[in-house]
Amino acid sequence: MNNRPSLSSSPMGSLRKRRGRNNTVFIAAGVLVLVGLGVLIYWLFQPGRPLSNLIATETPTPTITPSPTNTSTATPSPTETPTATITFTPTFSGPFTYTVQDGDYLQLIVERFALGDNAIELILILNPYNLTEDGFIGVDPTTQIVVPGQVILLPYPGMPLPTATPLPPDLRPGTLIEYIVKAGDSLGGIANLFNSTIEAISTENSITDPNALFVGQLLRIPVNLVTPTATRPPTSTPITPGPGTVLPTATFTPINVPTNPSGTP
Repeated sequence: MNNRPSLSSSPMGSLRKRRGRNNTVFIAAGVLVLVGLGVLIYWLFQPGRPLSNLIATETPTPTITPSPTNTSTATPSPTETPTATITFTPTFSGPFTYTVQDGDYLQLIVERFALGDNAIELILILNPYNLTEDGFIGVDPTTQIVVPGQVILLPYPGMPLPTATPLPPDLRPGTLIEYIVKAGDSLGGIANLFNSTIEAISTENSITDPNALFVGQLLRIPVNLVTPTATRPPTSTPITPGPGTVLPTATFTPINVPTNPSGTP
């Protein structure tokens, strides 16, 4: 009866001991897991770590109340009066050069510089139309066309026309000379000037309308086609007295001759 085996040596005792060891291992493992989780969580919540950036609350930016500044009222600057544009008026005492611009033509240039009534004729005289190795130069008196970039010589305002050379009397009849139409010219006046005829000048220059001349037009004049007729001075026609004709009477006014103090007339 007293020889029963003890609990510790029985199978049940061994089982209980084994379970006690397992529980200790499990508890130790749980503690280690909890400690590890705590360390991991602590690390993740450190500044700069992923969880820290996700759950970090935005720090409100302090509102800065600006301190009042002493604003000085600017004194208005006086308004600058624009300077009037001065229109250039040439004051040349001699002919001057001009570069033709886009849209220019002779009459416009004359009006721009106020060159006077004879300006177009003077421009044609100052810029004779000639053929050179580089092409035509000057201004064509027939078309009077100028092109942009062309440099021409302009007369100064009020420049007089050159004195015309007298026509030599011994020129052979029909000799052609060139003449530039002036202001106030007519075809009949030009014909009388050169002892020519309106018909001959019209034929030579293909003129269909004798009244369509223009200032600066270049004409070819056949001279000495007619004999000049001397202009007679005006004469008075004598009056033949007739019945009822009243002749003027002369009235004589006496002249008082002063008397010489010595008595001698």
